[in-house]
Amino acid sequence: MPSRQVAQTGVRSHYDQLVSCGAISADPAQVALADRLDRLNASIAADRLAAKSSALGWMFGRKRPAAAPRGLYIHGAVGRGKTMLMDFFFAACPEAKKRRAHFHEFMTDAHERIHAHRQALKRGETGQDDPIPPVAAALADEARVICFDEFSVTDIADAMILSRLFTALFARRVVLVATSNVAPDDLYRDGLNRGLFLPFLKVLREHTDVANLDADKDYRLDKLGRAPVWHAPLTLAADRAMDDLFATMTGGVKAEPAEIAVKGRAVCVPRQAMGIARFDFSDLCDKPLGAADYRAIAQRYKTVFIDRVPVLDEAKRNPAKRFIALIDTLYDNGNRVAISAEAEPEKLYVGKSGSEAFEFARTASRLVEMRSAQWLSGEAG
Repeated sequence: MPSRQVAQTGVRSHYDQLVSCGAISADPAQVALADRLDRLNASIAADRLAAKSSALGWMFGRKRPAAAPRGLYIHGAVGRGKTMLMDFFFAACPEAKKRRAHFHEFMTDAHERIHAHRQALKRGETGQDDPIPPVAAALADEARVICFDEFSVTDIADAMILSRLFTALFARRVVLVATSNVAPDDLYRDGLNRGLFLPFLKVLREHTDVANLDADKDYRLDKLGRAPVWHAPLTLAADRAMDDLFATMTGGVKAEPAEIAVKGRAVCVPRQAMGIARFDFSDLCDKPLGAADYRAIAQRYKTVFIDRVPVLDEAKRNPAKRFIALIDTLYDNGNRVAISAEAEPEKLYVGKSGSEAFEFARTASRLVEMRSAQWLSGEAG
């Protein structure tokens, strides 16, 4: 997340500071969105003040305050700055009860709460048949402002409950800010039983405004395309090159740790900023992570940095298997990667026995493709 400075200056002011120091280039569409996000934060602050000053009046039957501030659904192509500006908004948001989450992570949490409520119903611990109202109440109590990154509906289970869940959340004055690569009407476009999903679009339009961030170019691709993304062997120069590229792509925003919830566990992300994650090889492959963990990382972060990949052999069979699974997942998801390694891809695995040598040949081929201009431009395949 951005530094605490954003909370003091606001979205537009912080954006202008990054432009002035050369960390990012000014873009009219980004400027307009920054101003819009500042206005939303001002509305949230005013709403909080009105709620406090009117609290006693409500007890005596006075008129309730106006509707909650309208949220914002931001869509646009990859790399236009959606995540950057939403993160600035979140850091500056005056609401103490706020939550920033990947959409799929949030929905996993909601499904787990619904399941827990149903189990409690079976045990006779609650008489509430419908789990949506109490789950929405709990979520709203925890966060009055919810920010979603990468809003994308692909799961029929999500589509089935979105309308009722968010109707209940909006009724509790929750403000939603979301980023997506697609316009609202294109969400779940070819999904199973899409008719069950359409009421959610009506609810979304009633409570959020839509902003198309039509920036001039893919800024992350522009930065990534101007620098090598594979650095070998492992030297101080390779470390510096990775540091410089990460700083360039994140616009100098301070990287902070994060966690991703996966099936009740927390996958640690040591450093992340601006939708870009950075790991050491040991973070990803020496720990007991699996395909679900790598998929969660790939879905959350479009660009992944992996530092200090060693040469692998039979003695490192398990880390090698995890690295194969990791690269397969990032490849299948279309992620961009930057890697520092002890050797070139085809020389990273030197074991002779077992299936890893055969499997790693595919991994090496994919790593070569993922450093190509075609892959980085999104034109591969």
